[in-house]
Amino acid sequence: QVQLVESGGGLVQAGGSLRLSCAASGRTFSSNAMGWFRQAPGKEREFVSAITGNGFSTLYADSVKGRFTISRDNAKNTVYLQMNSLKPEDTAVYYCAWRRFYFLTGANNVTTYDSWGQGTQVTVSS
Repeated sequence: QVQLVESGGGLVQAGGSLRLSCAASGRTFSSNAMGWFRQAPGKEREFVSAITGNGFSTLYADSVKGRFTISRDNAKNTVYLQMNSLKPEDTAVYYCAWRRFYFLTGANNVTTYDSWGQGTQVTVSS
């Protein structure tokens, strides 16, 4: 089992930026793809972005493409989500997730992840 702890959420004005971090422990980190999801009140958890174990390949939801950047530092067992040009509709609880697979096949599907963090709130004011 892997433990995940997110940080970096907060309140920001529209057009602003935030950087989320997710620290992992308990299992090998560099062999596994990681993902970010978000869940707004009354809505289902939705895919945001994912990255392969080596960090060479990434995947983004259309709604964040060009604004968000996922990255990872395997030496620190940490994955990041840089969020720029934030919009009010980005407001949600953001979760990082670990999957047993190295590659991104099916990475936009919430059911393909095996461990989840507790989430961090991101609020974007208009």
